[in-house]
Amino acid sequence: MDAIEASKIIADEYAAKILAATYTIPKSAIRLSYDLGIPIAACYRRIRMLEKANLIRCEERILTQKGKRMSVYVSVLKNAFIFLENGKLRVRFEMKSGCVDDYESSTEAIGSPTGAEI
Repeated sequence: MDAIEASKIIADEYAAKILAATYTIPKSAIRLSYDLGIPIAACYRRIRMLEKANLIRCEERILTQKGKRMSVYVSVLKNAFIFLENGKLRVRFEMKSGCVDDYESSTEAIGSPTGAEI
């Protein structure tokens, strides 16, 4: 993952809401969808995206009253920072475990407008 992709994850409204809502209390996708007003399909997509980025994890699989298994998720992200320093985009994820993940992109990776000279 590069800095642009990492910043898009954090800037995504639904992903940010899920990370905040699961910071202290593990929650199921159904509970997140209901509490946050996120359509259930979008909620599952964001959960998969956040799991792939290692920003949330399945805390446990609980048994529902109907006898089905349901995953509950918890955020492992403590802090996220987005920096633009010396022409480079940097993103830092600080995990609750103390690990730090840094991502960096140069201005060439970010892109510049074409055909516009100042």
